[in-house]
Amino acid sequence: MNYKILPLIFALFLSSLLFAQKNNVTIQGKIVEKTSQQPLEIATVTILNYNNETIITGGVTDEKGEFKFRIPSGTYDIKIEYLAFKDVFIDDRKIDKNTTLETILMEEDHQQLDAVEITAEKSTVEYKLDKKVFNVGKDIISKSGSAIDILENVPSVGVDVEGNVSLRGNSGVNILINGKPSVLTSNGGLDQIPSENIAKIEVITNPSAKYESQGTAGIINIILKKNKKSGLAGSVKVEGGIPENSGINFNVNYKTQKFNIFTNLRYRSQTYDPRESFERTNFENGIPVSFQNLDTDLERSRSNYNIYFGGDYYFNDKNTLSLTYTRNHNENERNNTFLFSSLDQNKEIIDTYRRIEKYEEPQTYNQLEIDYLKTFDKKGKKLRMNLEYDFWNDDENESITAQIIEPLNPEVDYISSRDIESSKDLYFQTDFETPIGEKGGIETGVRGQYRRIRSNYNVMDNGELVDQFTNLFKYNEGIYGAYVQYKNSKNKFKYMLGLRTEITNIEILDHKNIFDQTKNYINLFPTVHLTYNFSEKSNIQLSYSKRISRPRFWQLNPFGGIANNQAIYGGNPDLDPMYTNVFELGQLWRIGKIQVNPSVYFQHTTDFVSFITTELPDGKLFSTPVNLDKEDRIGAEISINYSPVKWLRLSTDFNYYYFNQTGDYQNVSYSSKNDSWSSKINARMRLPKKFSLQISSTFDGKKENAQTTVDALSWTSLGLNKDFLDDKMSFSLSVYNIFDSRIEKRYVTGENFQINYNQTNSGRRIRASLTYRFNRKKNERDRLPD
Repeated sequence: MNYKILPLIFALFLSSLLFAQKNNVTIQGKIVEKTSQQPLEIATVTILNYNNETIITGGVTDEKGEFKFRIPSGTYDIKIEYLAFKDVFIDDRKIDKNTTLETILMEEDHQQLDAVEITAEKSTVEYKLDKKVFNVGKDIISKSGSAIDILENVPSVGVDVEGNVSLRGNSGVNILINGKPSVLTSNGGLDQIPSENIAKIEVITNPSAKYESQGTAGIINIILKKNKKSGLAGSVKVEGGIPENSGINFNVNYKTQKFNIFTNLRYRSQTYDPRESFERTNFENGIPVSFQNLDTDLERSRSNYNIYFGGDYYFNDKNTLSLTYTRNHNENERNNTFLFSSLDQNKEIIDTYRRIEKYEEPQTYNQLEIDYLKTFDKKGKKLRMNLEYDFWNDDENESITAQIIEPLNPEVDYISSRDIESSKDLYFQTDFETPIGEKGGIETGVRGQYRRIRSNYNVMDNGELVDQFTNLFKYNEGIYGAYVQYKNSKNKFKYMLGLRTEITNIEILDHKNIFDQTKNYINLFPTVHLTYNFSEKSNIQLSYSKRISRPRFWQLNPFGGIANNQAIYGGNPDLDPMYTNVFELGQLWRIGKIQVNPSVYFQHTTDFVSFITTELPDGKLFSTPVNLDKEDRIGAEISINYSPVKWLRLSTDFNYYYFNQTGDYQNVSYSSKNDSWSSKINARMRLPKKFSLQISSTFDGKKENAQTTVDALSWTSLGLNKDFLDDKMSFSLSVYNIFDSRIEKRYVTGENFQINYNQTNSGRRIRASLTYRFNRKKNERDRLPD
């Protein structure tokens, strides 16, 4: 932008005074990228006086690339600007009645600036009032990775060393794929989604009634790529890395006016270099009386293949039917050695106990989806219907050899376990949207999901069945919802009011009739979103929503594995859902080349879920999730996106929050008042000769709750990309966790014990990939990888 915000605001104010008595007319239009026909959001449109080039009005396009202004009748010049695109001028245009301009096409600007080559690209991060949008195709570091690798670079999102995702430091986040739930997101399968199949990720901190109410922290919506170009196109990618990260990915797509056929095939093999240590101190009357240490030698690997294919059929320009099938198969293996050393109060070794674990886990996930979209002659009116069926199988096999090796005991224990898990999920959703009046609209829909999960778990000790751990665990879940929301605007004020209702039926049973839980409840979830536009470049939003976090299956399943028999985890079948009231005040403004999005938020949660560790009668530790009383959380966040020159893009976000947790468990009171923070800094540069460089750093502040403290940590990653052969081929190199600094240090304090953990899931990782495209350009947004 060549115009500063203050002259523009002054011009808008002056023009409103000068022309208040004249006849006003409407001018509107749409701006798209010339090659791909994709709408360009936040393109700047300026209306200039034809005689003296003073600014009459101006603003930016919406997410559909559209703009609309009210101006006095007259003759004007119109200027359209968009970063890294050639400016467009419309001179001497007479506007004496309501006018809709022809679609405005913008072209890439390949001119040299300071000897650095410029190529068109969308901002890596877009900030909107209700969400942040992370455009995956521009992220070099996550190339050849998975959804987990991408999420680690997304503003407001945190991923711990075990792959657990949080939003603003809150783990109660709901992860969707294309706006719908998926078994992959609820069964630890995010690492199965290739990064090259993801178009963008939306972070929605205070969702409207249109979204399901699950997720007290908000929603992360992973949007997959979808083809928009006619003809035959495709790409092939090969990748390798240290530790081993090899694979191949093949895509092909064929589209005509009547149908679109697409497929994606991928194979990947990985090894990990995890590290873990454990130190326990036991107390009597506050004095250390004994110790226990754990040393580990860990080897982990995974191989997987993904098959994704389907098609779209266009009955006409208003009716489309889509069919897709997805199959993911994983082979997980572990070879671990655990050495447990018991020490006396003088830290002299009493004995050393060795457990050697061999673990195999084949997983198979399938999804069938039917989607129907109908649009109408009335602009903005549409109907979408979706039906999805998921089914997966998971076969966990552990084989453990245990022996006391100091002093040597010839007796060897042979322990094995097997957990066969399976699920069948049926999901349906219908959404209808129609405009009302000039600026209003109503949205309504229904949604249903039925899940049937089975976990058949058994343990053998020296050839004999261990009855304590052997059982068939059954979980049935039905969630049925409906919503309606109305939106409208008047002058500079916009509002959206919504109400969602959900009926939940949960049944927990087992073969031995130990667990018999049936929970049925109906809830109302109101939402309010209010927006006031100070100008085309600055506005403020106040929002409220009520949310729920239902327990996940792994939190309910009482059987959690036997690899480490000194620190056992088990789910809690009696766990209740959490309810949260969320208030948020946010602002978005643009000053020249800077976008700033500050916000403050407050969350009040009842039946708050926390993990509590207690000591069993035999001295072993047992961890399980429990419902405490409540948590109050207040926080502030700011995100900034800045492009000082065309070849450099900078983005950063900083989140600070304070929380107060209280509650009782087994006649023990737990409370914690503390604060924490997190931040990400990202820089992306376009270099000469079509090189791109990206540097990303993540910082997590110290965290504490009722029992657990996690030290602050930080890590930095680097990515480099080179395009050649007229953008038909790209080479990418990335180094994750360059300084091998991502080591989580965790301390758990309980009654008469304290534990210190050091853990990292993977150290430094180096990855490289080579991509070749045919009949397709790099910057086209579709189902194919960049």
